[in-house]
Amino acid sequence: MYAYIVERKLRKVFAAISEGNALPMLNSLAATFVYRFEGDSPISGLRNSQTSMALWWQRLYRLFPGLRFVVREVAVQGPPWNTRIHVMMDFIVPHEPDGPYRNIVMQFMRMQWGKISYIHTLEDTQRCARYLAWSASQGCEEALAGPITDKLWPEAGPFLHG
Repeated sequence: MYAYIVERKLRKVFAAISEGNALPMLNSLAATFVYRFEGDSPISGLRNSQTSMALWWQRLYRLFPGLRFVVREVAVQGPPWNTRIHVMMDFIVPHEPDGPYRNIVMQFMRMQWGKISYIHTLEDTQRCARYLAWSASQGCEEALAGPITDKLWPEAGPFLHG
């Protein structure tokens, strides 16, 4: 029953995000959290403040107008004080006349007593890079911006900077 309740809440949060309302997601974050989004793009980075998360959602809505998530699978494991959530979903942005931009998103979350303390997001970063390059070619300078991050991103290493 607990897993069902968590999944239902998660689906409602993604439905709100798809309607342009990130507030339910922001409100679901614990006082201390980490949101890690892999890649080397304007949407990647590591955030751990409400301010950076709000700025990130604003950017996501600008870069991917009309975005929506279609939750495909959710797995919930563990007790209320140490819940692990795995989500697979489609990320879709309308685009005419060629048809929508689509990407697959995988997330791992850790929740404690109803609040999300950790999110790690993976997607097809090459597909995202192609979309952002196209957006930049159409005059969207923000598609070339560095990430909104509370920590140096990507972290130091010989293969992590372009």
